[in-house]
Amino acid sequence: MLTQQPTMEDLFTQLGLKNSPQAINQFIDKHRGMNSKRHIEEAPFWNDSQATFLRSALLEDADWVEVIDQLNTQLHVDNP
Repeated sequence: MLTQQPTMEDLFTQLGLKNSPQAINQFIDKHRGMNSKRHIEEAPFWNDSQATFLRSALLEDADWVEVIDQLNTQLHVDNP
């Protein structure tokens, strides 16, 4: 159990992704511009376990929600 608010690095680790600031920025740059009607857990780039984790965390209003929302916001921004 986490004792503090999860960070973006923690989220990427939980998702099994590289979690360095550079890797996170590259991931966001690659996937940014998601359709505004698509929920983050429905994005086509997640595998089944990643999508399940995101869906569960959001439904349970878990500690992860804040950082998932941050990632969601960044992914829905159009490419510069």
